[in-house]
Amino acid sequence: MDFGFGAEDEELRGQARAWLAEHLVGPYAQLLGLGGPGSEHEGAGPRRDWERELGRGGWIGQGWEAPEGAYGQRRLSLTGQVVWAEEYAALRAPGRVGHIGENLLAPTLIAYGSPEQQRRFLPGIARGEELWCQGYSEPGAGSDLAGIRTAAVRDGADGLFRVTGQKIWTSLAREADWCFVLARTEPGSKRHRGLSFLLVRMDQPGRVEVRPIRQMSGTAEFNEVFFDGAVAAEAVGAEGDGWTVAMGLLALERGVSTLVQQIGFAAELERVLGLYAASGTADPVVRDRLVRQWAELRTMRWNALRTLGTQGDPGAPSVAKLLWGGWHRRLGELAVEVRGAAAAAGPGTWAPELPYELGLDEEQRLFLFTRADTIYGGSDEIQRNIIAERVLGLPKESR
Repeated sequence: MDFGFGAEDEELRGQARAWLAEHLVGPYAQLLGLGGPGSEHEGAGPRRDWERELGRGGWIGQGWEAPEGAYGQRRLSLTGQVVWAEEYAALRAPGRVGHIGENLLAPTLIAYGSPEQQRRFLPGIARGEELWCQGYSEPGAGSDLAGIRTAAVRDGADGLFRVTGQKIWTSLAREADWCFVLARTEPGSKRHRGLSFLLVRMDQPGRVEVRPIRQMSGTAEFNEVFFDGAVAAEAVGAEGDGWTVAMGLLALERGVSTLVQQIGFAAELERVLGLYAASGTADPVVRDRLVRQWAELRTMRWNALRTLGTQGDPGAPSVAKLLWGGWHRRLGELAVEVRGAAAAAGPGTWAPELPYELGLDEEQRLFLFTRADTIYGGSDEIQRNIIAERVLGLPKESR
């Protein structure tokens, strides 16, 4: 596809800049740079207010396959979505607390949900009023989702599902109003059979418990979620067909958001380059690695633009994850290497927002958090298996 930006895109770019400049003021100006990967806990409450501000501006749901304005949203072309995302990231606007609902659940409801489910849930997401989290991974079923054990049974009194089990690595679980949960609804079923895609309200005292997971970086944006007979409002798609719905959702997980992520990566790389220049060293090996980081980031952008038009390509999301996961991890390693011995020192000058954080400086936090980049969101091993089996047609891995 040709991803050159036309006159309409440039007009939109001006509108986006003007709207952001007008609205990123007052308390919202204090949120600039907060809420990115590794710091999703920062300013969660005010960022929720910002989500509603975006909803009032019609900036949520731009890429939904729904008529423009059906849920109060603007309908933008693919290049228009890229323009908005790039302008948003360039200004270091607050990390989105509603991105899981907007970019994962909403398109899934449009593709697999009933008209009633779309009318019930899409307006709240578009207004920035209802936040979602994702209930997939479990302690014994991380990248291998087919091994999940969370179970749901129908209650005879009202016919609704009651969900019991544990999910892990759940981002934004403390902030979310709802969770979409992959659960086993057919007793005795194995692997991908007998699963259903359920919608569970988080505000169920005694039935839903969220426990933050403290990481080695000191932050705790991931969580464990325990369900003890929690009521599920309904299932998306047919009962027992949850695997199809869940895989359809995962195919949407990359995309325009990858380009936004890369703008953040570019800012981090620029900081590391500045540290290298300020150090006064001339290590040719480190210099070569920094140049490679710059070149690889440009290549990732071109690849992301190329694959935006390949909807349904089973390999594109996995290739993107492999590229950025390894790249970001290497950047974290370079960050502390450029700092030298100072990177091994104790807490720096960064003032933590949460009392249990370690007080690390930016390079230390970058290094520690990026150790997980090749694991979360589907490990490198799983991504390579997907490419081998679904794209190249190689024999499946023995189990």
